Amino acid sequence: MTFELSREHEEFRRSVREFAEAEIAPHAAQWDRDHHFPVDVVGKMGALGLFGLTAPEEYGGAGDDGDFTSLCVAIEEIGRVDQSMGITLQAGVGLGINPILTYGTDEQKQRWLPALVAGEQLAGFGLTEPGAGSDAGATRTKAELVGDEWVVNGSKQFITNSGSSITSLVTVTARTGTREDGRPEISAIMVPAGTPGFTAEKAYDKLGWHASDTHPLSFEDARVPADHLLGDRGRGYAQFLATLDDGRVAISALSVGCIQACLDMAVAYAGERQTFGGPIGRKQGVAFQVADLEVMLHASRMLTYRAAAMKDAGAPYRDFKQAAAVAKLYSTESAVTATRIATQVFGGYGFMEEYPVARFYRDAKVLEIGEGTSEVQRMLIARGLGLPVE
Repeated sequence: MTFELSREHEEFRRSVREFAEAEIAPHAAQWDRDHHFPVDVVGKMGALGLFGLTAPEEYGGAGDDGDFTSLCVAIEEIGRVDQSMGITLQAGVGLGINPILTYGTDEQKQRWLPALVAGEQLAGFGLTEPGAGSDAGATRTKAELVGDEWVVNGSKQFITNSGSSITSLVTVTARTGTREDGRPEISAIMVPAGTPGFTAEKAYDKLGWHASDTHPLSFEDARVPADHLLGDRGRGYAQFLATLDDGRVAISALSVGCIQACLDMAVAYAGERQTFGGPIGRKQGVAFQVADLEVMLHASRMLTYRAAAMKDAGAPYRDFKQAAAVAKLYSTESAVTATRIATQVFGGYGFMEEYPVARFYRDAKVLEIGEGTSEVQRMLIARGLGLPVE
């Protein structure tokens, strides 16, 4: 069995690559320098159908013409020219659209999805807090049901697509009670942008992903209707964990795009840069490192699209979860290594911001952190093998 992409997927890849090279690549460096979030490009990505690849036609999505593999292809190709726009797409679908699509009521879907699928609006998902992330029991944000409203108090951090001019809502996990065993009951509450008491604080000054919209959030008696509960009460954290499995494969696809960019840049530079009477690519010290990039690219791409194929084929959840963790761990760590190698190939020029390799170097590190750190992935993989690791 192979996991090579179909002819349709490869044709789709070419169309996304053409779009990325025409609409994103020429501006990515300037957006990075200005910390500018290009809302107009998000709209163009929506017009191309990229936000609707996993959504039904009734909400403006691709329906049977799209699938999770197509989304990974799009994220890879956008990420190949700009990781910031790649994560914007990944989070817009994986953390914004998919939780509503998977757990929302018909009314919630009809209200929110059409504009999100069209790329006219964005949604975020707030799990992480200053003292909580993978440790759900440490969640401090609370939502109390008062009459027919949820009253939300607390804070979130590192939330993507949460404070842009086109952000329509953020879904947050919050304590909504206590279980019989004494553990906190965690539910997911949808909080529309503009809700009194809900504030997207000043955007972060980040190491990388400068053109991505990321904010800390605060909630002070933010009131939303009771029907803004997403999914079942008390199932918010479990729902988000399932959402993360898809997201890990999508982050893996973003990493593949990063590795591909590093390989392309390193090959071109190693063939052009002259030292000691010839191109540096003829030196084994350089050529062997570039060869390693090729190996990492093939392995990462295979792991990514194997996991995506399992998702599309409806593989058993346990098997997909393991494949997602393996893909995410290997691809993200390979991406960080790839940027280090590419920067080394460029030498002093690799340290200069005028060369894209410097931007990719800064952007890569967070791939090992977001949507489950490398340590979390190793823990999940070990558990999948039956080890009682904590």
